[in-house]
Amino acid sequence: MKKHNFSAGPCILPQEVLKQASAAVLNFNDDNLSLIEISHRSQPFVQVMEKAQNLVKELLNVPKGYSVLFLQGGASMEFLMVAMNLMKVNGSAAYTNTGAWAKKAIAEAKDLGNAIVLGDSSDKNYNYIPKGYTIPDTVDYFHCTSNNTIYGTQIKEFPHCPTLMVCDMSSDIFSRKVDVSKFDLIYAGAQKNMGPAGTTLVIIKDEILGTTGRNIPTMLDYNTHISKESMFNTPPVFPIYVSMLTLQWLKDLGGVDAIEKINQEKADLLYNEIDNNSLFEGTAKTEDRSTMNVCFLLKDESKKEAFDKMWNEAGISGIKGHRSVGGYRASIYNAMPIESIQVLVDVMKKLEQKDD
Repeated sequence: MKKHNFSAGPCILPQEVLKQASAAVLNFNDDNLSLIEISHRSQPFVQVMEKAQNLVKELLNVPKGYSVLFLQGGASMEFLMVAMNLMKVNGSAAYTNTGAWAKKAIAEAKDLGNAIVLGDSSDKNYNYIPKGYTIPDTVDYFHCTSNNTIYGTQIKEFPHCPTLMVCDMSSDIFSRKVDVSKFDLIYAGAQKNMGPAGTTLVIIKDEILGTTGRNIPTMLDYNTHISKESMFNTPPVFPIYVSMLTLQWLKDLGGVDAIEKINQEKADLLYNEIDNNSLFEGTAKTEDRSTMNVCFLLKDESKKEAFDKMWNEAGISGIKGHRSVGGYRASIYNAMPIESIQVLVDVMKKLEQKDD
């Protein structure tokens, strides 16, 4: 039976990417050596790194004056690195609190300086994106999270920012068009739309670094990694290679413009069923609904056993909601085919028909 993987992360990846990656683990570049045993300093892997970086620049139209890095430590490490590299000694930064990961980013910043929370949706269990706040030009930077995986919300229009603009795009990068020139630093864990867990993409404007007045540990200094082209220490070879393959797959598909249209069609299909099916309801405010993570509930919990049995039998995997929200969460990242979403929609329809 075909599996329909709605897991929130690590994400579904294109089948052709998985096949290429599998082959490379056994025999990379027809050299009878495994990708994961060759030197990261060897020319074959240097070419992988360069191609991955160039694909990022091409797909997102990254302007000149920005560096593209592949680092380790996940987005959680970036929570600290952002504050350490951008917040001045005795400085301040502004944050929006839109979910669990934003909350953790704020906590890291508070250890280094004054972290001001401008918008906070925790009052309604993060089911909306705060709006209407003003970012002061006196803070060292402003930080937001573009898509909130657990709660199924997404920023549709980024605020005007009079200072440095930082964004955690871990769960929706490459899913829609973004004007990189409006951001000074973007970071994203690979395991949503790019590849397996183990590397983190950072896009950073070079000129913003080196102004904090603080002593930054070598491994946590962005300038360290820029100067060594992401190879200060041994990089996570396999996640970077799979990310490169996935980015090439996206380019061949037509790039970010093409996938944005596909993603909207997928999201519309599922949200329309949630809104029109008498047994279900969405959890996020309609205007803030994520195109990547669709969170919904059964109105009548007595239907849960029947629904769970039906989606399991249909080969659906990974749609149980996070414990913070409950219900169900269908994560529909770039590689998720619309056919899999139709399978879920059909199950939802059948459940409603059984109820008639």
